[in-house]
This record gives sequence, structure tokens and C-alpha cells, in this order.
Amino acid sequence: MANVPPTAGNTALLLVDLQNDNAHPEGAFASFGAADHAREQGLVPHVRQLLEWARGNSMPVIHNRIVFYPGGKYGGTNAPIFQMIGPESLKLGSWGADALEGLEALPDEPVLIRNRMSSFNGTGLDVLLRNAGVNTVVVAGVWTNMAVEHTVRDAADHGYRAVLATDATSSINADWHAAALSYALTNIAEFRTTAEITGAMLHA
Repeated sequence: MANVPPTAGNTALLLVDLQNDNAHPEGAFASFGAADHAREQGLVPHVRQLLEWARGNSMPVIHNRIVFYPGGKYGGTNAPIFQMIGPESLKLGSWGADALEGLEALPDEPVLIRNRMSSFNGTGLDVLLRNAGVNTVVVAGVWTNMAVEHTVRDAADHGYRAVLATDATSSINADWHAAALSYALTNIAEFRTTAEITGAMLHA
């Protein structure tokens, strides 16, 4: 299957956590290096290219956002990553939790919110994909070795063919990004650049 290009009729574009706090120079995690690596990767222009491709082929586009729910300890403290989120970063309804400029959802594109790593955890993503007849997902977003990795793993476990857009993803730095691509996901997903994805996949 890996050598067969996915078709527009069975493929969806999943965008993971492309939010201001996660990748904007003025976002909450810019000091961690997240904005710098996003710029180095050409994250925003590459995701825009994927969006144009998917929308131009009438493919499902589903946006996923991680948020901090104010008013309670809903994020949990069971893992360090959850302790990084909130109380102001990625706060529901804030600029930080909003989509990066130019990557906003269109009115007919679902926006799923959650407070776990995987886009499948706590959302109706699997149901939406199955209802749309999808068996292949192209995944882009942040951060490569965290939410993107969790999403790709869950996609595989749910029976989907996962294609990771290697230059439309970013992390805290190049080392963390490379760790996911070089080790963690090598047996889980297919790796393709944005140009390879938009140029090789068949049109409907």
C-alpha cells in the first residue's frame, strides 16, 4: 500500500494544534524555541499549501486544537506536558488558543477541541472520518514529537493509513522534531514533504 498514492476521494487533511501559543513569535511557548523551529520548517506556508491542495480537491479538512479549560483542574497533573498548559497559555477563547493567521477553518471545516495529546482522544474525529469515507489521513501541525506523534499513532491504531507531512510539522527544536521522524514514527507513518504530497497524490 505504501507505494500507492492516496486519492482525493479517500483522504483527509488533519491539522493539529496550529495555534498562536504553539507557534507564533508572540505565543506562550516562543521562549521554548517553538516559534523559531516553526519558522525554520516553513510551517505556515507549507500548511497553507496543503490547505489549498485539500480544498481544491474537495477533501475533508479537520482542525484540531488543544485548550486549557478555565475554572477547574480539568487538564490534570498526571504528566508534565499537561502541567505546561494553562492557566493562561492555550486558554479557551483566548488569542493564544486561536488558529495561526491564514490557517483558520472555513465554515464547513470541523474544529475539534480537546485537552489531551491525541486528536482522537476526547473528540469525535474517528466518527467524522469514517462517515466521510476516509481511510488515509495526511497529518500536519505541532508539535511533531508530542500531539502530532500521538495523533499519528492513534490514526494507525484506528486503522487509518497515516501520512506525515515532514515540512508542515514542527516542534520545540530540530532535535525533538528529528527524534520523532528518525525513531519514534518510522514504523507508524509514511513520511512525505508537502511538495510530494500535493504533487504525487491522485486527484478524484
